[in-house]
Amino acid sequence: MSFRYASGINKPGFNPLAAGTDQYKGIWSLAGQANAKGAGTWPVPPGPALFNWGDNSSGELGLGNITNYSSPKQIGALITWSKIAGGTRSSRAIKADGTLWVWGSGSDGQLGLGNTTSYSSPKQVGTLTAWSLISSRDSFTLSIKTDGTLWSWGSGSSGQLGLGNVTSYSSPKQIGALTAWSSIACGDQCGSAIKTDGTLWSWGNNNVGRLGLNDITNRSSPVQVGALTAWSKIARGNNFALSIKTDGTLWSWGGNGSGQLGLGNTTDYSSPKQIGALTAWSTVAGGDRFSMATKTDGTLWVWGNNVYGQLGLGNTTYYSSPKQVGSLTTWSNIACGSHHAILVKTDGTLWVWGRNNFGQLDLGNTTNYSSPKQVGTLTTWLTIAGGIYHTITTKTT
Repeated sequence: MSFRYASGINKPGFNPLAAGTDQYKGIWSLAGQANAKGAGTWPVPPGPALFNWGDNSSGELGLGNITNYSSPKQIGALITWSKIAGGTRSSRAIKADGTLWVWGSGSDGQLGLGNTTSYSSPKQVGTLTAWSLISSRDSFTLSIKTDGTLWSWGSGSSGQLGLGNVTSYSSPKQIGALTAWSSIACGDQCGSAIKTDGTLWSWGNNNVGRLGLNDITNRSSPVQVGALTAWSKIARGNNFALSIKTDGTLWSWGGNGSGQLGLGNTTDYSSPKQIGALTAWSTVAGGDRFSMATKTDGTLWVWGNNVYGQLGLGNTTYYSSPKQVGSLTTWSNIACGSHHAILVKTDGTLWVWGRNNFGQLDLGNTTNYSSPKQVGTLTTWLTIAGGIYHTITTKTT
């Protein structure tokens, strides 16, 4: 008799089961069960391994070199990775122990290592074990700790660090003193965050109204978007934002030159506008002037710029309102690079499309694709993130 784990048999070799965790599920051998019962501990199943591919000109793949790769390459042998984020020629990841690791371009201090040096292998940011969420884009980084505090570092030229100035910092700086931040998103020179009370806040560059504050004035510290307490999820593209409310409605604002706001036109908006009337939106992601979203029924919808086929519709036509990708209802996780899409289905398979000039689609070539292509045949992919021209993922080993 044994208990099931999705990726294999767990043998003896234990650690205490942390309260509130659900990751210790698996197939436990009889010997493992007996030892666990006697010791009051549980076997640790194989955890997520970290893989990268695509552009590596600044070492953003974390492989100790600057060689581009068009197929998956594992970073080290660790299987303890938890959260990931891509950036502009840089990457970030949080381990299960709460430590934060970075690599790639550090030209603006965006790695948080106290310098502007680039690194081609993972480097730990300080010694803290309290990092919880991470987001990056355009040479700056936002992160939330387990205590709900919000931190930033990197380029601050437009106030995107939210520190009340336009100074750049190469090590983490706390934004205010609040302990109520719950989600974050980085755009080009701007940031957004949602608090635990459901309020939405923005700061940084406000060209084309990307902050959603009904003006185009830059802000160097967080300013609340309206007075609502119903914001649930936030995503940012280059100069625009997408957000889902607790009622399942989808909203957008900012630049709209390619129809990336999904409002049926190409007009910029400096305050949130609802996309349609549906209340069934589940997840959102933004790239460089294109958008993706899933509904609660598992369908996938796209709109905006499509010059490289990044909408996955089999063409290169721009669309200013949501269009469904095929008819499948099995889309689960979604992420955007600058011009490519990365998705995981409910069966754990990995799918990509769009621009592939550096092999960021992981298809073994540099050909662009305008319709979904499966990456290999594995069904063990977990989390995904896109950099400007590279992809970062985790999967079970």
